[in-house]
Amino acid sequence: MTALSGKTLFITGASRGIGLAIALRAARDGANVAIAAKSAVANPKLPGTIYSAADAVESAGGRALAIRCDIRDEDNVRDAVAETVEAFGGIDILVNNASAIWLRGTLDTPMKRFDLMQQVNARGSFLCAQACLPHLLKAPNPHILTLAPPPTLEPKWWAPHTGYTLAKMGMSFITLGLAAEFGPRGVAVNALWPRTVIATDALNMIPGIDPARCRKPSIVADAAHAILIRPSRKLNGRFLIDEEVLRDNGVKDFSGYAMDPSQPLLPDLFLD
Repeated sequence: MTALSGKTLFITGASRGIGLAIALRAARDGANVAIAAKSAVANPKLPGTIYSAADAVESAGGRALAIRCDIRDEDNVRDAVAETVEAFGGIDILVNNASAIWLRGTLDTPMKRFDLMQQVNARGSFLCAQACLPHLLKAPNPHILTLAPPPTLEPKWWAPHTGYTLAKMGMSFITLGLAAEFGPRGVAVNALWPRTVIATDALNMIPGIDPARCRKPSIVADAAHAILIRPSRKLNGRFLIDEEVLRDNGVKDFSGYAMDPSQPLLPDLFLD
């Protein structure tokens, strides 16, 4: 029996990218995965839907539930959580992966974009946690894992894109608060962030990034798996970096994660 066999994961934004990679890694263990995302219709510019992700999860050995869910909508989220519990009997793990990005300065950030980032990133993570926690508190080894960076007040990370930094740091501070509140009750609440830029469709929002200098989403998925199989009472309130997690698990060669091992890697935002 593998580590996440029979466990139920509720993953936001799991129709593509890092969220899908985490879902597939869990599926290889035989996990149940609720794919909660907005993408129900194929978009030629943005491949992947909740249905294609569900097919991939089942092909990888898991059980999948495709749920069209906008995490800005409270009723949507609560209904999605209820549907997951009805299908699989509970929730063991919440992965807050969904995120909106807009890397522009203040004068180039429409308020519609600003509001979207705050609603999806910080508010969405809080809402999903609030909806899942009654079920996580009943689980034998519950985890909340949020894709968020270590908190920072360094001005160099705020000046270029204050709106986005605020939204991502909102996710980080929510992690900090939930860890302090629910860690003592046995729920592991941690954050994970990549050491390098990851080759996902979000790169379309960042002009000038060469995908060849990025790593594959599988490095984040493998790190997430290593975190989620840990005893929940022994890992809480941590801001973890994918490469460091895997080094601690004995990985020494990271070349297989590179899109092009011959190219120098681009460091991700918010890390010195």
